[in-house]
Amino acid sequence: QVQLVESGGGLVQPGGSLRLSCAASGFTSDYYAIGWFRQAPGKKREGISYLSHVDGSVYYEDSVKGRFTISRDYSKGTVYLQMNSLKPEDTAVYYCAAVKYQIPIMVESDFESWGQGTQVTVSS
Repeated sequence: QVQLVESGGGLVQPGGSLRLSCAASGFTSDYYAIGWFRQAPGKKREGISYLSHVDGSVYYEDSVKGRFTISRDYSKGTVYLQMNSLKPEDTAVYYCAAVKYQIPIMVESDFESWGQGTQVTVSS
């Protein structure tokens, strides 16, 4: 099973940027993609982006399109989420997780091997 560890969260002002990292170890070849979810206080966890190392497919949820970019460094086994033009509504705990099969949309129950999460706070 793959193990995932997130890092890179913090406090940033509106309009600022952060880069989150998801370090993967273990049997990553068993999986179709690694994705990023977030959970704001009082809200459900939502899928915002994934990147498939099998076919290169990339997905972005509408609210982050054009602002967030997902990428992968194969030599480091790390998936990144570059977040630009951050807004207060981006405040959440961000998680990465892995999925074993191709998916049309990001559903939490399809993903496994969840990391512990990293807090992102966007505030002035």
